[in-house]
Amino acid sequence: MKSNHLAAVAAAALLACLSPGAVIAQTSAYDIPNPSWYVMPQVTVVDPDSRFNGDKNLGGLGLRFGKAVSPSWDMQIGGSIARANNNGRRFEQDTLGVDGLYLFNRSSNFRPFLLAGIGAERDKLPSVSKTSPYLNLGLGFQLGLSDQWFMQADLRRTRTYFRGNTFGFDHANTNTVNVGLSYYFDKPVRPVPVQYTPPPAPEPTVTAPPPPPPAPARFERVTLSATELFAFDSAQLASSQPKLDQIAQTLMGGNFNGNITVTGYTDRIGSDAYNQKLSQRRADAVKNYLSSKGVNASRLTAVGKGESNPVVTCNDRKLSNLIACLAPNRRVEVEEIVIERRVN
Repeated sequence: MKSNHLAAVAAAALLACLSPGAVIAQTSAYDIPNPSWYVMPQVTVVDPDSRFNGDKNLGGLGLRFGKAVSPSWDMQIGGSIARANNNGRRFEQDTLGVDGLYLFNRSSNFRPFLLAGIGAERDKLPSVSKTSPYLNLGLGFQLGLSDQWFMQADLRRTRTYFRGNTFGFDHANTNTVNVGLSYYFDKPVRPVPVQYTPPPAPEPTVTAPPPPPPAPARFERVTLSATELFAFDSAQLASSQPKLDQIAQTLMGGNFNGNITVTGYTDRIGSDAYNQKLSQRRADAVKNYLSSKGVNASRLTAVGKGESNPVVTCNDRKLSNLIACLAPNRRVEVEEIVIERRVN
């Protein structure tokens, strides 16, 4: 009667474990921390029925595969092998079965549970061997170590039912302690957080920006080579002066009303006094030309700077070579005329 009651309780618990469809239908994968399959090697210590092996415990190994099937239930499938010798008499016990684990608090790292299972057990003595069905009940806990690792320890009581009279009795009671380390094959599924998107802010009233301030005046410096204006050692302008004509048109334009400085230079050939006068006469010649083209003479200033600010130094003794060597100076200092004009 006692054995029938134990079997009924174990069967009811196992049926609840293996038939979680109603629970699963109402939960999503995110209600289970990690729905992946896991593998769990175990170390097993078996206290068999004393009629098998006296008071000698069996040591063994186990291997189980498990999976969370609902927020409260795990299913585990696997078995164990255990061996012991007692005074030269060898006893072997192997099991293969399925267990249902009811976890009281899956959200915590420490997860106590109750279990119920069913399976087949092979018991072997030196002269006889028998495989028989069993039911078991037990309790234990899981200890979470990381997202993919946890430890499990349990104590279970197994009732084995023998067919026939192989061992001289019809049932056996076994106590087993199992300690295992479990590894999930996949990382846990994390729910995607819902990003709150605030409604767009109303468009601000657009105010037309003020008009930009006028660009500051800038100055353009125009340099003319003396060879384009005068003969060597002369302040007489050549008859055709297209560049000076262009400058005159610019100075008379409606967008330009500033003052202009015309500067003349000479090279070092000749005395300082002579070169100063020559540079002044050349500057005056350009000023007069621009005035003749319509530029107001009061806006024009003529300055001669003689042989100042040379850019090259030449020591040629032959005059023709010296004149050729000083050509850059004539461009820049001696025969260079600089006109400043403001450009908008």
